[in-house]
This record gives sequence, C-alpha cells and structure tokens, in this order.
Amino acid sequence: MADHAHDDPDGRVTSPMQAFTTEQAMKGGVVLVVGLLVAFGLPLLL
Repeated sequence: MADHAHDDPDGRVTSPMQAFTTEQAMKGGVVLVVGLLVAFGLPLLL
C-alpha cells in the first residue's frame, strides 16, 4: 500500500484536486467539439 502524504514540500497540486469554473468547463467542451469536427467531420467531407 502506498503512503500518500498530503503536505507536499513542493506545494504542487494535481489537476483533479484543483477547482474549475463552469466557464472553464464550457471552453473545454467547445475545444473538444471543434477537435472532433476537425478529426472526424473534415475527412468525411473530403
């Protein structure tokens, strides 16, 4: 079993522990949709 200390000497925090806003989540969703359209939609049109 791993020992996970909560007081990191470097003060780093992993992403899942950081708070995010609804606006940040929406921007991520828009980037995802645009990426999917470029990756899958564009080849289907050509």
